[in-house]
Amino acid sequence: MPYWGQMGFQDSSSPMMGYITGVHDWIMIVVLVVVSIVMYVLGGMMLTKGWDRFLVSAETLEFIWAGLPAISLGLLAIPSLHCLYLMEEAYSPFLSFKVVGHQWYWSYEYSDYSNLEFDSYMLSQDSLFRLLEVDNAVAIPMDCEVRVLVTSGDVIHSWTVPSMGVKSDAIPGRLNQLVLIGSKLGSYYGQCSEMCGANHSFMPIKVDVLTKDLFMNWLLQ
Repeated sequence: MPYWGQMGFQDSSSPMMGYITGVHDWIMIVVLVVVSIVMYVLGGMMLTKGWDRFLVSAETLEFIWAGLPAISLGLLAIPSLHCLYLMEEAYSPFLSFKVVGHQWYWSYEYSDYSNLEFDSYMLSQDSLFRLLEVDNAVAIPMDCEVRVLVTSGDVIHSWTVPSMGVKSDAIPGRLNQLVLIGSKLGSYYGQCSEMCGANHSFMPIKVDVLTKDLFMNWLLQ
């Protein structure tokens, strides 16, 4: 859960969110090194007069300032592309469910084990967390790969759970796929992250991560 004044990421509740946090930290390290080098060179140029008055050609220097940016971009691109690939590829999902966005609620369809379909609306009264509690939460088993298919029935929405590191646009007439893995038991919240009309702020998402036994009992209810 986010808290008031929070500046960083929410605590990770999935392996993917942990990977995203690691990629972010690595990018910040590379950016810090690049900015430090640039500031050092600029400071030297400003404080040392005439340091380049005899500089006519410098092939080595040209090679360095062409090679270092290429290396820096490679250090940023490789983990980023790997992270994007892992977010969308489901190798052997334990189950799949479909998310359909509507103005202004979510519909969920479980078709692997039973014809389970339900709508999820925000609770307006007697809710534990304001604007986040719903009447019907989606449930997944812990430590299992879950494939989520996201689409929309009217306008563009976005199904987002920040602590799990997942965000996918719900586009009418198109199915988007993402992978969801819950590594900690509990309830995790999100909201629609695409402006979709007057009640855009009232489309919360709640994901309950359960043990396999509790999940099977939930399916049978």
